[in-house]
Amino acid sequence: MNREWSELNKTFQQQIKKEATFRQGIETLLDLREQLIDVVLSFRKELNREEFNAMPFINADGYHSKTVAYSIWHIFRIEDIVAHTLINDDEQILFASDYMERIKAPLITTGNELVGKEIAEFSAQLVLDELYNYAIEVMTSTKAMLENLAFGELKNKISVQRKDKLMSLNVVSSDEKAAWLVDYWCGKDVGRLLRMPFSRHWIMHIEASLRIIAKLRK
Repeated sequence: MNREWSELNKTFQQQIKKEATFRQGIETLLDLREQLIDVVLSFRKELNREEFNAMPFINADGYHSKTVAYSIWHIFRIEDIVAHTLINDDEQILFASDYMERIKAPLITTGNELVGKEIAEFSAQLVLDELYNYAIEVMTSTKAMLENLAFGELKNKISVQRKDKLMSLNVVSSDEKAAWLVDYWCGKDVGRLLRMPFSRHWIMHIEASLRIIAKLRK
């Protein structure tokens, strides 16, 4: 893992444990996310369309077996679902801003259920400019949520009602490769969700994308 990102991630996790340093922890998390989104934005300038769909590690075991386009969709689809349905209990950005039509995405899920060439085929269908617009809008909405989050909310559990709502939206595939996400998210409190979908999850997929790009450029 990138050393600076790793240190910021560790620092934010320690800071949010105490009320006295909680707000600093949120600022550290926001700083980390700004650094990471800069990398994602650089992909748009540096890669051609085919490179966004490329799978140089198609048979590998790991996040680098995906595509860059898929990784962007996956990062922000998960964040949209967790932030809006499970934490805020409001409408996901995907639906509120009609991004399904704008991105031309053939599914509304996280994409965990896709394998092999399905990932490349999915990636090729996405309208990249709108995918990036979606990513920025999701990130902006999450920033507002984080800035308004109170220390006392970190221990809030995901209610049965919100889990049921998540299930009713069909935004997580029932395929065994994806269905586990529901119990995984709903078994965490808000503080623990901050540590994965909003931070470490970004790092893992962005580093995998950088590995894909390095392979393509050899």
